[in-house]
Amino acid sequence: MTQDSGAVPGGRRAAGRGVRETGGDQAPGAAGRGRKGRRSKKQIVLWATAGTLALTVLGGAVVYYRLNGNISTFDGDGISKDRPDAAAPDAQGRTPVNVLLIGSDSRDGANKDLGGGAEGGARSDTTILLHVYADHKHAVGISIPRDSLVDIPSCMLQNKSWTKPQTHVMFNSAFEVGNSVQGNPACTQNTVEKLTGLRVDHTVVVNFQGFAAMTSAVGGVEVCVPKAIYEGDLDPNLGHKGKQIFAQGTQKVEGQQALDYVRLRHGLGDGSDIGRTKRQQAFMSSLIKDVKSKGMDPTTLLPLADAATKSLVVDPGLGSAQKLLSFALSLKGIDLHDMKFLTMPWRYEGARVAVVHPDADQLWGALKADRTLDGQDASAGASAQSASPTAATSAPATPEAVNGAGIRVAVYNGTTTAGLTLKAATLLQASDFTVTGKANAASQDHRTTLVQYGPGEKAAAQKVAALFPGATLEASSRAGVAVVLGADYAAGAQGTSSDSVPSGPLPTSVSQAARSADDDPCANLSYG
Repeated sequence: MTQDSGAVPGGRRAAGRGVRETGGDQAPGAAGRGRKGRRSKKQIVLWATAGTLALTVLGGAVVYYRLNGNISTFDGDGISKDRPDAAAPDAQGRTPVNVLLIGSDSRDGANKDLGGGAEGGARSDTTILLHVYADHKHAVGISIPRDSLVDIPSCMLQNKSWTKPQTHVMFNSAFEVGNSVQGNPACTQNTVEKLTGLRVDHTVVVNFQGFAAMTSAVGGVEVCVPKAIYEGDLDPNLGHKGKQIFAQGTQKVEGQQALDYVRLRHGLGDGSDIGRTKRQQAFMSSLIKDVKSKGMDPTTLLPLADAATKSLVVDPGLGSAQKLLSFALSLKGIDLHDMKFLTMPWRYEGARVAVVHPDADQLWGALKADRTLDGQDASAGASAQSASPTAATSAPATPEAVNGAGIRVAVYNGTTTAGLTLKAATLLQASDFTVTGKANAASQDHRTTLVQYGPGEKAAAQKVAALFPGATLEASSRAGVAVVLGADYAAGAQGTSSDSVPSGPLPTSVSQAARSADDDPCANLSYG
């Protein structure tokens, strides 16, 4: 069977296919030749445009096919069935997203040439819980020190059996459960969910090889080194100072050198993992700044994604190029100043790291309530404030220091979450309000906290509402002030200790330790 090479009726080949038409079909006269010539040129342009479009679509399909072929997923059966609830959407249908980022120091394959050390097994060298707020205009990455002492729940092994829970063990040992070269990301995810009370929506693991390739794909990342670093700092077992690896000050790094930078512990500060975590946060800030400066579009992201996905392992829900790029593009609206990084509240416990309570509880509670580090409600928008038949008005978005002396308030639970009235009453009494009673509301389906007030009591109600950011004020014909707690308050109260309700800004021990992605790259790079 022969192939038709662009034949058209009459036996002539189509214009624009590399064969020139003869003049036999042209009308006599120059005008006729001109009209026919113009039509031929238009046909050529149309064919060329169509061809270019086809090649673009085909090229995009090839790229996506290649990216999909790069991506590996871990077994979702290992994710615990006993998990925190997914975040409820706000009034605009938006939900926050929690993504667990794990840097693996697997020595398998090409990674052993980059990381050194013993072969076999894998450890989580870096772990960051990235919380993208519902408004997609704020985000915060929480570093969890690998030496943190935590409880590890039951985790699935490769043979589908489940381990016994462990208590007070090092956090990064969760990734080692099963001792496989791929690590156990599901176990780390389970551990983070148990630690924080937050549901992890997606988990992404990148190894040495992928990290090095990503830094090269963006043409290097600008970093700052507090002091000159030598071979002996990178490898304390070397026994001598060796050659200089990093000069003091700012410089661009990529590939192996970038990996050396983020893994460097010795020679700076107290040589701890805490100081290294600070440099990793500065590195991430610089990488984000670089990508955003080039424009967060597929043209910029595809080369980066191609480099990353070759050594990427993700949860089944994120296992396609389309989903990965869609998530990346959803972050383009976040200003650098509103992209924060900090380390989970911690303290030394001997050679290990202990979680500090209640500071950590307040941090997790604030994220669950989708409140930023400075107390803003990122889930609240103009349409999120439900209008009342009695012309309700919005309360202040952030709490104020108020004096409730002489104001009597009744507290009602408008949700099915137990214990809220006690938490709210404690909060009110701390500001000198008098709580006249605590009870369940007539209905338990309130999404937003409501502060009701009788005639002449609006000013008192505004003081009450100042303690419940996002609450709505509503006039009533009944005398007195009452607060009806909604699902927004329940989301903030769950997962926190009874003496810490995450309303308003977090403790300065948490908020002031945060780094913004636009901070000076040479600031806050070591500890001790």
